[in-house]
Amino acid sequence: MEKLITLTIDGKEVQVPEGELLINAIRKAGVEIPSLCYYEHIDPPLGTCRVCTVEANGRHVASCTTLVKEGMNVVVHDVSLHNTRKSMVEMLFAEGNHFCPACEKSGDCDLQGMGYHLGVNVSRFPHLFIDRIIDYNPRRMVIEHNRCIRCRRCVDEVITDDGKRVFSFANRGNDTEVAIDYAQEARLSEKEAVRAMHICPTGAILVRGKSLARPFGERKYDIGETTVKEIVSGEPPFRYRGEKREKKVIATVSLAGCFGCHMSMLDLDTGILDLVDLVEFNKS
Repeated sequence: MEKLITLTIDGKEVQVPEGELLINAIRKAGVEIPSLCYYEHIDPPLGTCRVCTVEANGRHVASCTTLVKEGMNVVVHDVSLHNTRKSMVEMLFAEGNHFCPACEKSGDCDLQGMGYHLGVNVSRFPHLFIDRIIDYNPRRMVIEHNRCIRCRRCVDEVITDDGKRVFSFANRGNDTEVAIDYAQEARLSEKEAVRAMHICPTGAILVRGKSLARPFGERKYDIGETTVKEIVSGEPPFRYRGEKREKKVIATVSLAGCFGCHMSMLDLDTGILDLVDLVEFNKS
């Protein structure tokens, strides 16, 4: 019989099995905790995104790589932790070239959904704008390095029938990127290739002919009435930031070829933030 230990999560005492990962204990206690990289069946956990950071006994730790301890006092939700998680997501946006309106995975992107959930409208960090190469060499995939957040999902999850890895990390530090083994990629079935595309939390892995955008209203993070719990669990429908709003929903369209009107809107600079408090740009 498994041994139970007692800990406190957001002021509530709970009992969980000894040796349980903290993120699982938090979710079993009915408390929402976001994550971009955690898969319960991957052991050891990836621990790459740090979005699941909590305060445990006064220290900030990633809950997906921390084991519970007897008497542990855990804080999941407070202003400081929310700001920490928001900063993590803002840095992911700043490090990559994420242009959501033109991305095939817009509406189904976990990074985009996490931005909605945490209320990210603009990054406080300067964008790097690194011109990363798009790899068209694989037989059926396109690897869009500009969108990769290096979460390791594909590295640990996409394996051939005989146990060969299709993806791996190459280089070190800021130059780290996900590399693909062309020979092993060619051995994947179409179903396995599509699964690899869906494993990716962003639009970094695309499958030719299979990566078409889904209609609005059928996507994972489309607007609808929901709660934070539904957002974290990934169950549609989705409402921006989990709030009810009375904003007008508008779209923009170009009927010519210069896009000058769209550029004029961007020329508002930070003034556009005042505009998005009044209206929601739904499509462009």
